[in-house]
Amino acid sequence: MFKKILVANRGEIARRVIHACREMGVETAAVYSEADEKALHVLEASEAVSLGPSEPSQSYLNIDKIVEAVKKTGAEAVHPGYGFLAENARFAKRIEEEGVVFIGPPSAVIRDLGDKIVARRIMKDGGVPITPGMIEPGPDPARVAAEADKIGYPVLIKAAAGGGGKGIRIVNSGGEIADALAGASSEAKSAFGDGSVYVEKFFPKARHIEFQILADSHGNAIHLWERECSIQRRHQKIIEESPANVMTPELREKMGQAAVAAARASGYVNAGTVEFLVDEKGDFYFLEVNTRLQVEHPVTEMITGIDIVRKQLEIASGEKLGIRQEDVMGRGHAIECRLYAEDPRSDFMPSPGKIKYYKEPAGPGVRVDGGVYSGFEVPVDYDPIVSKLIVHGEDRDKAIARMIKALGDYVVLGVTTPIPFMIDVLNSEAFRGGDIFTDFIPRHFADWKPANRNKREALIAFVADELSGRASKKPIAAGKSRVPSPFDTLGNWRL
Repeated sequence: MFKKILVANRGEIARRVIHACREMGVETAAVYSEADEKALHVLEASEAVSLGPSEPSQSYLNIDKIVEAVKKTGAEAVHPGYGFLAENARFAKRIEEEGVVFIGPPSAVIRDLGDKIVARRIMKDGGVPITPGMIEPGPDPARVAAEADKIGYPVLIKAAAGGGGKGIRIVNSGGEIADALAGASSEAKSAFGDGSVYVEKFFPKARHIEFQILADSHGNAIHLWERECSIQRRHQKIIEESPANVMTPELREKMGQAAVAAARASGYVNAGTVEFLVDEKGDFYFLEVNTRLQVEHPVTEMITGIDIVRKQLEIASGEKLGIRQEDVMGRGHAIECRLYAEDPRSDFMPSPGKIKYYKEPAGPGVRVDGGVYSGFEVPVDYDPIVSKLIVHGEDRDKAIARMIKALGDYVVLGVTTPIPFMIDVLNSEAFRGGDIFTDFIPRHFADWKPANRNKREALIAFVADELSGRASKKPIAAGKSRVPSPFDTLGNWRL
């Protein structure tokens, strides 16, 4: 096992990796930008190295600076987390060339699977069902239109590189092809440095189901069951759960075998996720492979009891999996809600700022993977994730009830979060009934507005006002003295 690893990321995922390393007796080196000088991952690592300015290109996306930090700290391995350089084949290759272990798949695998067109070819050759569409890039509108006519509208124009919902356009007729192609290509070029796009069939009503996989360098590969990821905004997931309520033992067997086949066909090593679309008829199609630790990996950990980050480190150090497929069992039900500093009333636009007061929920079956604290400034430069709230229950109904209670106990003051929105989603008849497809939010919550504040929310707002000092600075009428407030002394029990 490694003596020291460098975590090339920030926030909650950096803390998650650091905590796993501490359990294993592995020292950690953190990196940070000027915006994250007082971040928790910096305080919790064995040591930390400054990367400089907050701008991502000058810090967390700067390969040369991270390599310098690796050399400075003497780290034997690098964990990329998710986002930033996690799926950058050039970064993984550079780490390999430095004689340092990259905790993830080989750079060649990241390169191949990072190109969705190449990935589709690999999966087709490996016997994994893919969505109908092109397996070559399609820059020519006439060629794309011909393929769209063949597979039938609606279709998706998709970026060949990257992810995160960027470089995607839905096309409903041939007359929209040219503009959609130009828009998707331009956005992809700006976001990923590669404007290549292709067309595939769009399923307006489909489920986004993904399978967690683990593969070692000794030829062993397994899956750790599925995750339901259909609750999305802007093609990005916000609520995930496992097991998927649409799943049957037979379908799980077929999709799990396809996920393992995808791993074997691509030469995959370490942890990853194979994503599928499941249509209304129950047919499934390969979507893509995320060649990294997923944001929603805690959902799988909660139902299987397998520490995926620990497995990543063990695999990267050359150990065998030590788990057979028949050893993997799912127990109970788990749900994850991603808490961002964003406003669901304004199309989930980011809402960065200073967190004035922060209190996490607790209790049986409740887990919080967070990266903030009271007084922390949510930067404008990065993805505004505050934390991930994960709960586990005996069954789906109990897990939903536990999540609603935990969200109700969660206090984040100073920035807007989608907590009220998520409570309404979980309480909705559609969610409870399992009517979960990728169009869930536009179909059921397009015109969502928060209900009138209850007494508890009003009290929280008052506390926020007091904490910010606004209430205590109100002018006092002449001849009157200020009445002492119980909030003048801000002990924890008073809050």
